Amino acid sequence: MTTERFDPATADGRWQRIWDEQQTFKADDASAKPRSYVLEMFPYPSGRIHIGHVRNYTMGDVLARAKRMQGFEVLHPMGWDAFGMPAENAAMEKGVHPGGWTRDNIANMKAQLKRLGFALDWSRELATCEPEYYGHEQALFLDLYEAGLVYRKESAVNWDPVDMTVLANEQVIDGRGWRSGALVEKRKLNQWFLKITQFADDLLDGLDGLETWPEKVRTMQANWIGKSQGLRATFSFVDSADGIEVFTTRPDTMFGASFVAIAADHPVAQQMAQTVPELAEFIAECKRGGTTAAELETAEKLGFNTGLSVEHPLKKSWHLPVYVANFVLMDYGTGAVFGCPAHDQRDLDFARKYELPVSRVVADGDETGEAFDGDEAYTAPGRIVNSEWLDGMTITDAKAAVIAKAVHDGWGEAETQYRLRDWGVSRQRYWGTPIPFIHCEVCGVVPVPKKDLPVVLPEDVTFDVPGNPLLRHPTWKHVGCPKCGAPATRETDTLDTFVDSSWYFLRFASQPGDKPFDPQVVKQWLPVEQYIGGIEHAILHLLYARFWTRALAHIGKLDFAEPFASLFTQGMVTHETYSRTDPANGQPVYFSPAEVDRGGESAALIADGAPVEIGRVIKMSKSKKNVVDPDDIIAQYGADAVRWFMLSDSPPERDLPWSEAGIEGCARFVQRLWRLFGQYDAAATGEDKALDRKMHQTVHAAAQDIASLGFNKAVARIYELTAVTEKAAPSASRSAAIRTLLLLVAPMMPHLAEEAWTGIGGEGLVSDAAWPAVDPALLVEDEVTIAIQVLGKLRDTMTVAKGLPKEEVEALALASEKVQRALDGKAVKKVIVVPDRLVNLVA
Repeated sequence: MTTERFDPATADGRWQRIWDEQQTFKADDASAKPRSYVLEMFPYPSGRIHIGHVRNYTMGDVLARAKRMQGFEVLHPMGWDAFGMPAENAAMEKGVHPGGWTRDNIANMKAQLKRLGFALDWSRELATCEPEYYGHEQALFLDLYEAGLVYRKESAVNWDPVDMTVLANEQVIDGRGWRSGALVEKRKLNQWFLKITQFADDLLDGLDGLETWPEKVRTMQANWIGKSQGLRATFSFVDSADGIEVFTTRPDTMFGASFVAIAADHPVAQQMAQTVPELAEFIAECKRGGTTAAELETAEKLGFNTGLSVEHPLKKSWHLPVYVANFVLMDYGTGAVFGCPAHDQRDLDFARKYELPVSRVVADGDETGEAFDGDEAYTAPGRIVNSEWLDGMTITDAKAAVIAKAVHDGWGEAETQYRLRDWGVSRQRYWGTPIPFIHCEVCGVVPVPKKDLPVVLPEDVTFDVPGNPLLRHPTWKHVGCPKCGAPATRETDTLDTFVDSSWYFLRFASQPGDKPFDPQVVKQWLPVEQYIGGIEHAILHLLYARFWTRALAHIGKLDFAEPFASLFTQGMVTHETYSRTDPANGQPVYFSPAEVDRGGESAALIADGAPVEIGRVIKMSKSKKNVVDPDDIIAQYGADAVRWFMLSDSPPERDLPWSEAGIEGCARFVQRLWRLFGQYDAAATGEDKALDRKMHQTVHAAAQDIASLGFNKAVARIYELTAVTEKAAPSASRSAAIRTLLLLVAPMMPHLAEEAWTGIGGEGLVSDAAWPAVDPALLVEDEVTIAIQVLGKLRDTMTVAKGLPKEEVEALALASEKVQRALDGKAVKKVIVVPDRLVNLVA
């Protein structure tokens, strides 16, 4: 410890090289230590890591490093979710190959992560775009196909006519493709599906056991699965034996029905459209509209009166008109609903627009009249009214009564439905995992033999024409049929990239060359002890990973169902925005923090010195330019100051506002610790019992804080111990506290800790050192501070042995000079002693 200041510019790189050379963080499958698998959601290689990545990975890194110090064999890997549309967009816009663009980005981002000193096992690095990864994924897909969990069928999809690809619902914005801006069409294509619905109940029930997952995430998944119990009922056409099947979760409201609505894709609608041009045009208009349930909820409710009528099942003389409606989806229920406008907002909007009857059948407090006014449906609990023999029943009892009658009379049956639909995994893209099937005119759809895997993407593709390059490749798609040898063609669709991320945590744990993973090795590491990632992945990624694990267990490749024992969703890093209004168009022009001189309550653009408007603190966004480049701040402050800032101010589940003052304060604390570590004296003597107690209490509490991911709490305790240690007189206790502080900050500031560890003569690397031991006896306070009051006013305090008898506490209180001055010679009439807390003297 010869230098006055810690120099991160030299220390960071030196220790990162040493960790690499010694493979310090390489996990040992053969270790006899207890296992801990710490994993952050792996990133998409967009080219640069952002501050959100830094926060996410710093949290996981602190936990992983602390676990190593506490005697665990830790698996803490890193890889790349490397397939997807952004690479193809770059190919089209920049004239580069998706593979080259992706691999260059991986190299850049890996270098950035290394500059932060993360304790990652880089020997297990994987990228989903490499054949050695996706070839095993193809093998697993074939295994699921053989087990009946993969199938192909014609399905309605969102089709972007410009990009010529299927879009997920989330990629359709206001009816247009998210990238091209083209009006999205609904088409029917042959698509590959995974039978996730077969596991719907298991996925739902499994949420109850995920007690260390955020409640919000579990609720979101339960709602996505959307289990609902109701009635499938037939509404017969008037004067016909045929009818329309309707599924409803509210059979209790059937006496309030005023219409039946069917989806544009319903067979009845499709048949009528062949002879009714107006209906055909309406169906085309529906296809141009929104595609998600959320969009349909907010869109204007539109309908086409077919002229058909159906009989009400409970009252045959009651005829209801049949509409084709844009808010009914063929993929939900039966593609048909009955409308009860008084008690469903969507139905009410529709009924008001087309002047259909609206009848109250659930009592709204004292209001029981059949006429229902207003434009807000009543959906709260109540009693059934205006419903003949159901009147007076609760909603629950009425549901059961209608279902029982439907079953008895033969026009309906109880049924459980799910919002969850089978997972369509086909994508009409090049940059993805080729689906391993071959189409033969003689044999049909034939799986690629496993000996021929991987089916590797061809490199010689072009993106000068929109659409999937695999479709127009001159040679790649042409192949002989594995069964009969006749000329055949490869499947040109590739897999949804969510498939790639649904099993990567298994491949991290075990990477044999001849199979996707070794179940016995995986069993040693899985489930992941702590998974960390953003709330934006709460539904799809996590649900698909849970399904994939269950599917592999179903076919005997795993013996557990849940991949992630504990889940933590961290908050975002935020920053204020800086902008000016463009006088030409009235739109804001944004500037990055690096372009702005921020001082006091104002800010000015460095380029011209003129003021800019300071906006709200929001999530960092490229479009708003309120981003901070990790490389810049690492270069300026060092990796440890950046890491410390990510942990210190906010609880990790909350958003973290970025501030220059905050990072500067963290950099000062790095230097403060460096100076304190330089005062370590191995030869010091003398004891400081209070400091010893504080040290052991801090070690114990900080370990608990880190284990529960309460990093800001651990940081606060370290600040406190640092201040106490700085003020303490030189002693063996003070040097022990300094050494302990060094070990406590080692997971958080690893470069500083390694440098200081060498300076105090520590053996080996501090990364391999043990977490400080705790003496349980020192965790219990043996002294307490007692307040002394006179007539209820605080006059003095005293520190005494914990549990001191009342008589001794009273005597010490009366002996206080401050108390005697307050009494001013008055006799004490009464003494109230609250053990270990206070003494109140009444004079």
